[in-house]
Amino acid sequence: MHFHSPTQGRMTFEETFSEVISYVMEKPKEQYKLIIGTDSQTRLDDDVTFVTAIIIHRVGKGGRYFFHREKQKHLESLRQRIFYETSMSLDVAGKFTALLAENGHAYLNVEIHMDVGEKGDTKEMIREVVGMVIGSGFDARIKPDSYGATKVADKYTK
Repeated sequence: MHFHSPTQGRMTFEETFSEVISYVMEKPKEQYKLIIGTDSQTRLDDDVTFVTAIIIHRVGKGGRYFFHREKQKHLESLRQRIFYETSMSLDVAGKFTALLAENGHAYLNVEIHMDVGEKGDTKEMIREVVGMVIGSGFDARIKPDSYGATKVADKYTK
């Protein structure tokens, strides 16, 4: 799995992890949020583009982000897409937290940002996908607080 950095280009998962840790170690006394979010967009040819973003946010002082893009054949429903988005975020979060633990950085709390909210077609799925995330041991954020999915990842689905 490769990620892209707007400033550094294509990076391996391990290089992405190293960049996140380097950013934290520049100013270790600051407060950080490690955010993972996925969004998707259906294309005219019915393929779906999924983008998973990893964001390291130095609270109140900016941050850095990295994204992974992949295409899938058409998924039948919005429900399938939302569950697939959530599972992609959980997969990346699981791998990332394993590396955090191995390298002495388990103190970084991971938030999963989901493209669901109280308004619109996704409101019926909130309880289920939030339950998936919390049951996996991560903090869950939905709209309007899920900017990792709705702003950062969304930007690269187009």
